[in-house]
Amino acid sequence: MNFFHKIACAATMATIACTAFAQEAQYPAKTIRMLIPSTPGGGTDFIARTLSMKLAEANPGWTVVPDNRPGAAGTLGLGETVRSKPDGYELVIGQTANVSLAPWLMKLNFDPVKDLTPVALAVEAPMVLAVAENSPFKTWADVLAYAKANPNKPLNYGTSGTGSVAHVAAEQIQDKSGFKLQHVPYKGSSPALADLMGGHLDLAGTSLASALPMLQGGKIRALAVTSAKRATALPNVPALSELGYPGFAMVEWYGVFGPANLPAPIADKLNTEINKALQRQDVRSAILAQGQEPKPESRAAFAAMVKSDNQTSQAIISKAGIKLE
Repeated sequence: MNFFHKIACAATMATIACTAFAQEAQYPAKTIRMLIPSTPGGGTDFIARTLSMKLAEANPGWTVVPDNRPGAAGTLGLGETVRSKPDGYELVIGQTANVSLAPWLMKLNFDPVKDLTPVALAVEAPMVLAVAENSPFKTWADVLAYAKANPNKPLNYGTSGTGSVAHVAAEQIQDKSGFKLQHVPYKGSSPALADLMGGHLDLAGTSLASALPMLQGGKIRALAVTSAKRATALPNVPALSELGYPGFAMVEWYGVFGPANLPAPIADKLNTEINKALQRQDVRSAILAQGQEPKPESRAAFAAMVKSDNQTSQAIISKAGIKLE
């Protein structure tokens, strides 16, 4: 390459760099699409629509449109984002189920950890371990005492399905406790909770958001939550970490992702604005009312959490031999 060719190449590279810088500085210059990998309603939809609305409210000129893309256990929307242009105009809600659990339970043509850019953690939703209101088990210690005294009569434990967060949490609990539960998978939390109230289950594990109305109505009773500390919505219910499981934490988290190679200035800008939204009192109140916890975090902390959670999930699923039916 001669001198003039080098000058021409340098000029071309400088033009490309300047153009990219200008695009990032002007971001967003058009509508941002927030993919929701679930049907309308439910925790994922609530988080996406709340963030979309508050980002637009706080930033005149921003238009953020939520777009439901359900299917393939929540991985369809992730895959669509993986294939999108990394310019910040297509984002997706990722969560424990589709980012940390799905890769080890089903065959995907992408890797959520490698092929997505973690932008911002939004909320954590603890699992609650519950019994019917008239259950003889008043505390988690009662469950442990029964399990140890009756090793050949495992308690029935209902969840929203095989490979769900509550199922994986139960496998981890059994591994640490040395007893066995009889897993009963349902197609969603509602039928599991209905059978719990009807006396057909001994225990149920579900998101606090799903169980909260029945807990508040006195129809079921919470024995413990699976988050690292007590849930704001259930201050009198202990976390498993207080009950002989130090360091135990298995929650359903929700966060915002973009495609791989999303420019850092754009990802940083989104992280800042999402964290501002999460710190608004009206947003915090709405999230807490759902039984969830707002979790503003740096991009680096969120990325580290995603990687660690994915690896932990692989270990639990592999050891327990969980397979989708």
